[in-house]
Amino acid sequence: MINKIKWKKILLVTVTMISVMIVVAGSYGWNLVTSTFTNIQENIDRKDSEKRLASINFDEGDPFSMLLFGIDEPDEDEGDPYQRSDALVVVTVNPSTKSTQMVSIPRDTYTEIVGLGDKDKINHSYAFGGTEMTIRTVENFLDIPIDYFVRVNMEGFEDMVDALGGIEVENDFDFKYRGTHFEEGKLQLNGEDALSYARMRAQDPRGDFGRQERQREVLQILIDKGASFSSVTRIEEILSVVEDNIRTNFSLGDIWSIQSNYRDALNQIEEHQIAGEDREMDEVYYYLPDEEKVQELSEVLKEHLEINNQSTEN
Repeated sequence: MINKIKWKKILLVTVTMISVMIVVAGSYGWNLVTSTFTNIQENIDRKDSEKRLASINFDEGDPFSMLLFGIDEPDEDEGDPYQRSDALVVVTVNPSTKSTQMVSIPRDTYTEIVGLGDKDKINHSYAFGGTEMTIRTVENFLDIPIDYFVRVNMEGFEDMVDALGGIEVENDFDFKYRGTHFEEGKLQLNGEDALSYARMRAQDPRGDFGRQERQREVLQILIDKGASFSSVTRIEEILSVVEDNIRTNFSLGDIWSIQSNYRDALNQIEEHQIAGEDREMDEVYYYLPDEEKVQELSEVLKEHLEINNQSTEN
């Protein structure tokens, strides 16, 4: 399991990355940053959400939740025209308890797709109904509100790595993936190879959980490298990648408040996995969650969001 110290920046992956860029780019003026944020805004209709009974006030330190997820480009060469979510991570933050909870949801989790009226892999929710259906499906699965989201186009991941001059990773075991040999030990990766390194699952003895750890390792390195660059040329290139590949309903003011008022919440971090088992149904692979364990996790998250005394029934 990845060292919890390394989670400090990972937990607010894109929020922290953007915040770092704001601080560095501030030396060159705010026009670049405000323009970028204007262009990455995607407001979704949350007024009729049955899970959230009150609005979030960052100035008052309200606990909040967010969904971080990546999306794949359609694989039209394979006859698949649909985008699907590649990684789903739910984060809850409570500044009063100075703590953050993080839940990685396996992409093949078998659950109800809200708005479709049927069960399927949770990552198919984006193909069927975009960001809103993805959020409602995750809300239904964990029975908690999702207040904010950050969506990342996984193809833009390559551009971010290349914009930062590549990354160095520590590979645990030897494997080959998509024509590239990843030897055990330290590896210097460009954007294309870093994406392959982060995506491989079949050869990992830990399966999807192993892939999640490699994805978090790469994101940690990206954030650290992003914080170390101060060249205006690099900042413009990085902001351009963000503008092309990230969408969120956070405002610039929200990001600034979180960076200023919620920093201590990273001092106590707890990571959760979705308990369950692999199963094949009709020759299709699924991950079947343990419903009792998911309910227990839901109660933990509700308490962390301070909504245990509120009804969240549909």
